[in-house]
Amino acid sequence: MVLILTVFYQNHVFAEYQQVDPINISGIVKDSGGYPLPGASVMEKNTTNGVVTDFDGNFEIKVASRNSILVVSYLGLKTAEIPVGSKTTFVVELEEDAQNLDEVVLIGYGTQSRKAVSTAVTKVSSQDFNEGVVSSPLDLIQGKVAGLQITRAGGNNPNSGASIQLRGVTSITGSNSPLIVVDGIPGGNLDLIQQNDIESFDVLKDGAAAAIYGTRGTNGVILITTKKGQKGKSTFNYSTFLSKEYVSTKPDFLTADQFRSAIANGLIGENNDLGGSTDIFDKLVNESNLTQYHNFVASGGTESSAYRASLYYKDSQGIALENGREEFGVRASFNQSGLNNKLDFSSSVAVNINDANLLGGDQFGVVTDWNPTAPIYAPYNQETEGQLVNPGMYGYYEPENGYNPFSQYENRFNQRKQITFSGDAKLGYEFFQDFIGSVFVSYQRNSWNDRYYRSSEDYDQYNSGSEYNGTGYAYKSNHLDYTQTIEPTINYSTSYGDNTFDVLGGYSYQYSTSEDYSMSNSGFTTDSFEDWNFGAGNAITDTDLPRPSLYSFKEDNTLIAYFTRLSYNYKERYFIQASIRHEGSSRFGSNNKWASFPAISGGWLISDENFMNNLDFVNNLKLRVGYGVTGNQGIPNYQSLVTLGTGGKYPIFEDGSDQATYYQTYGPVKNPNPDLKWETKKEFNFGLDFGLLNNKINGSLDVYSRKTEDLLLSYGVAQPPYVQSSIYTNVGTIENNGIELAVDYNVLNRGDFNWSINFAGSYQNNELSSLSNQVFSISELYGGNIGNPGNLGDAIRNQEGGPIGNFYGKRFAGFTVDGKWLFHKADGSIGGVSDMEEEDKTIIGNGLPKYYASFTNTFNYKNFDLTVFFRGKFKYDILNTVDLFYGNPELLPGNVLTSALGQYSQISEASQYSDYYLEKGDFIKLDNITLGYNFNVSEKSPFSSLRIYGSARNLATFTGYSGRDPEVQDTGLYPGIDDRNFYPRTITVTAGINVNF
Repeated sequence: MVLILTVFYQNHVFAEYQQVDPINISGIVKDSGGYPLPGASVMEKNTTNGVVTDFDGNFEIKVASRNSILVVSYLGLKTAEIPVGSKTTFVVELEEDAQNLDEVVLIGYGTQSRKAVSTAVTKVSSQDFNEGVVSSPLDLIQGKVAGLQITRAGGNNPNSGASIQLRGVTSITGSNSPLIVVDGIPGGNLDLIQQNDIESFDVLKDGAAAAIYGTRGTNGVILITTKKGQKGKSTFNYSTFLSKEYVSTKPDFLTADQFRSAIANGLIGENNDLGGSTDIFDKLVNESNLTQYHNFVASGGTESSAYRASLYYKDSQGIALENGREEFGVRASFNQSGLNNKLDFSSSVAVNINDANLLGGDQFGVVTDWNPTAPIYAPYNQETEGQLVNPGMYGYYEPENGYNPFSQYENRFNQRKQITFSGDAKLGYEFFQDFIGSVFVSYQRNSWNDRYYRSSEDYDQYNSGSEYNGTGYAYKSNHLDYTQTIEPTINYSTSYGDNTFDVLGGYSYQYSTSEDYSMSNSGFTTDSFEDWNFGAGNAITDTDLPRPSLYSFKEDNTLIAYFTRLSYNYKERYFIQASIRHEGSSRFGSNNKWASFPAISGGWLISDENFMNNLDFVNNLKLRVGYGVTGNQGIPNYQSLVTLGTGGKYPIFEDGSDQATYYQTYGPVKNPNPDLKWETKKEFNFGLDFGLLNNKINGSLDVYSRKTEDLLLSYGVAQPPYVQSSIYTNVGTIENNGIELAVDYNVLNRGDFNWSINFAGSYQNNELSSLSNQVFSISELYGGNIGNPGNLGDAIRNQEGGPIGNFYGKRFAGFTVDGKWLFHKADGSIGGVSDMEEEDKTIIGNGLPKYYASFTNTFNYKNFDLTVFFRGKFKYDILNTVDLFYGNPELLPGNVLTSALGQYSQISEASQYSDYYLEKGDFIKLDNITLGYNFNVSEKSPFSSLRIYGSARNLATFTGYSGRDPEVQDTGLYPGIDDRNFYPRTITVTAGINVNF
């Protein structure tokens, strides 16, 4: 009913408008160089009446009267307002926008013009997003923000996430991911955000910017703003795309013919020819994968209200079989003002419902163990001489060492059904001029149900070594978490003369809880019920079967904070901003529940000084300096408290009974630490923003130095006086420093053709400065386990006083004439495998990239647009574990790489971890090419705009690395290991349509 009345009102107003004699206006819109601007917007101010310029920059429009004002705008240029007056023909020249100094950026609990920003904040708007299919909203800005690393080591698995890290490693056991804030909701869920619903990302990179978020700001803050309704007529938008993936690289293992050739050459015994021919890698690829996405939006508004509702559906099919995710949902927002625009109310809700198939995706590692002459299907046979011996009883070949993934696909399921909800509301009132009080509340709820079942025909259930004796196994789990937030704030702005003040004050309360429940049972003699009749499993009474399990758990935590911020500027040239947040967390010890997080920053707009007047090539130059203190409370709950765990059963003979009653015993499983507190990061940032050559070149340069103190780690302690052998406490220090550069360059603007480039690059250095003090001592942290065969141990040692991510192992010295390993020893001599001692190991490389860079080229010609995006990482090493294990002929008759019979054929000893398998990881990727076309739509068309596009991602990689892909995990303490249990890298091709009407 409200919509009907709104439409009737708009039509009534338009009818009255038509009764006034219109005036015909025409003209041309040009840039500052005199070149026409096609697609510029020409609007009659305070109306919905508007047109866009044609290919030659010309326009015609009818306006209401001589008192009308034309509003002329074009992306990247200053908007001009031109009174009509007595003229009917206009030549409009739009000026460069001086690095969008009037652009509004989010700074946490408020906004600020780009001109006044004195901290390190990067904004990425929707027109700059990566196009095509994305598995996470953060993929939209991969490579777009200097210093922000977004890595998908798991490829495009639709059920895996991205690793996110800003300005390097800041913690050992705490979180290293930035805080995500969605429309003001701290800790916002990325599942609730669709790529077509995002307006912009604002990344708070330095301590001065992030300190307003206190205990959660150490790793930076990513503020995500979703699209909202706009005043004016109702509009609709429909966006869709189809996407398909193709394997970009695959490991070069022996084919069946090559395997048989090795048999013929006497390298493999004849009994290993199983008579088949199977490329198990190709068989595991879902050749028919197709991802589809649909998004429908309705939006509009009046002078006092606006709305936007978005419905979406997405079906993501991975490159792996039995690996997909289907989801749909809605996001709706509404805002309204009243009481002479003094009262504002806004609210939004978002729901995501998804169904994930988790069974497939991690089976590609089987290629390393699969005999290429083995069939997938084979008749059951254990005795007949001369025929394939197959212990599998139900048609699938089951290898003696390993497994058949297709048998698992047939006899198992692993499913997750998830519902995520978010709702928020904000009420604000202007009590007197520029004094606004507001209250923001939000509620987030996330729940999922997991189902897992192995049928009685699954090989794990009936093989000769199975404990399940040919019966089925079922597992169920449920998870629920929710977060409630309330944040009242006041904001006051005032100015006198050349002085402007803005004051923010606020309170924050956030309560989070989660609940988990799971159960398992076996002994199901029929698969008819699957996991829907747990009581039918015989393991409840049959003690010969694995015991059933029950598990339940609940935890919660609370954050309370008081915060304030003062922003001051003098003559729109000198800027100072200071903030402090006093925050308490239930996660920490009774002696350290509260802490304060101050920040201060300043900016100087040098280009506005008189002494700069003669430097015509400098249009904008601003110096920024900031210092801020932030915290990290991203650790599990209850680490400061004594928690109880179960022990043995204790017999009690009650009332003289001869039979004992057994009582469960409980005991402390954790030492209390009342002094436990958050990690604290102190950061200096020096920045320079610039615009040169009539703003053809714009950019920013930031240099930072950060020190994270009181790192959280578990240390060994004596028993007694401690109950347990370790305690979680604050000791160590990490130091990070780096340089970040972002540059936009408008290379060419000639009539119908425009070319611009964007560069984002960074250098970072991470050092684990200390791990010990006078009470607690650890000298190094080992990790990155290489695994078996050979039990090769950990690849990386992070040593006190050294850089993070050092590979630590033996130095290769060659081979003996008969192919045995030789290594350098610490005393300068050379020894074999049995001669090596622990002291002979040393630092042999580092897995953390020093340099990151991305480079975007954007071309526009008439209605066509083309984006070509490159990115790269440099100066780091990769441990090639695929070569290490499977490039060795000693693994025969197991499957090996072709290099084991070629490049590495001289090796006659089991694999050894050393720098022999370290390679330079430097690479450049042609990561995205997008070609789009914007149709000209006539006035009679039902559409107001129509765009089609095609996109391809991960098209080419230029690297010296011999493995499948040099983009391996580069976040956290143990980077640079190319895991042999891989998910394939893919080339993704997308075609899409976007239409407004």
